Amino acid sequence: MKTHPYSKRPDYALWRRAVADVAPGELDPVAEAPFRFGVREKIATAGSCFAQHIGRYLKSSGCNYLVTEPPHSFVSPQAADALNYGLYTARYGNIYTSRQLLQLFERAYGRFTPKESHWREGAGHVIDPFRPQIQPGGFNTARELDFDRERHFEAVRKAFETLDVFVFTLGLTELWRSREDGAAFPLCPGVAGGDYSPARHEFVNLSVDEIVSDMTAFLRGLRAVNPAARVILTVSPVPLVATAEARHVLTSTMYSKSALRVSCDALSRTFSQVAYFPSYEIVAGGYAPTDYFASDRRSVTPEGVAHVMRVFERHFIKRNAAGEALRGALRALGPTRSAPAEDPIAAAMRVMCDEEALALERIGPSSSEEPSAAEPALQNESGKESAAHETLADKPEREADSADPVNERLVD
Repeated sequence: MKTHPYSKRPDYALWRRAVADVAPGELDPVAEAPFRFGVREKIATAGSCFAQHIGRYLKSSGCNYLVTEPPHSFVSPQAADALNYGLYTARYGNIYTSRQLLQLFERAYGRFTPKESHWREGAGHVIDPFRPQIQPGGFNTARELDFDRERHFEAVRKAFETLDVFVFTLGLTELWRSREDGAAFPLCPGVAGGDYSPARHEFVNLSVDEIVSDMTAFLRGLRAVNPAARVILTVSPVPLVATAEARHVLTSTMYSKSALRVSCDALSRTFSQVAYFPSYEIVAGGYAPTDYFASDRRSVTPEGVAHVMRVFERHFIKRNAAGEALRGALRALGPTRSAPAEDPIAAAMRVMCDEEALALERIGPSSSEEPSAAEPALQNESGKESAAHETLADKPEREADSADPVNERLVD
């Protein structure tokens, strides 16, 4: 009998055995994880909204989840939740792009200081342009923001220097940045603070080369401060809620997720301490027997999250009797919070996502400009689609109006 390279491939390499004949909820696209971590190893997380599910699971399952920026001792558990403590290892909020992550590292170590450092709002409140929704209502003064930011950067440095494993979920390729110094914002200025100006802000859709370059610079920086650090990269399965490109949001979503996935593949092949975990494939691949998207076709169901975390635990978390005993003790000794008033499933699925600020029907025109009757729905007065199909970011300043990209951000 003739043999060839496919004669003795393992089950995971064969579609029928690995996908077609798999029972519901059992699809497992991981062949072999390059490393595992135990109960004593410190795990840090960051990334898009979907990354919050991973952090919540690690904490609830008794893993050694690293938190370097806890709330002040006088802050109640309810207030700490409202102030977004504990969403991630440090209080950086959602980090959607590779550029945001790299600039957070550079800012924490004093290598980059954005010139647009404060946004003043209404009654004198101050918004952090790089964490615009981390402090509901904003800070009282610029000095208060500066003090909180320094404490935050100290926590970020401690996280990078002491973590054993860093799980980062990439969500987007589209971003808005300063034309002056390239500072990347998590939200388009004007959505949750600040004022959008085409003279000062520009839209960028990162390429694979740019993503790989950003992440390579970050990984080298992380290695310089923590040589033993290992990294697990994931891609969020959550689609964009809006695109600033002159094309359908579904097309932009496919580009964004594809570019991120290719970048992760390149990075995991280049760096021995970097692994890829296929959360995107499990939820959004369309190959699981169960649909893991809710009726809005964006929100991931509890069943989808549970499937992702089962596979993650199976391949990346070490299991032994001593470790299980320690995990049980950690769960028992972990911080307790009052029971949520909402449904338990809804409470478990709750995440702080910046895209709530992009509910377009809730975003009014700039206070300095008159609203445009045609622009909110991108239609003309007859109700037909506007003939202007140019990329929003390329719209000249003289043509800009209140509903220009200020109301658009690509979010996951």
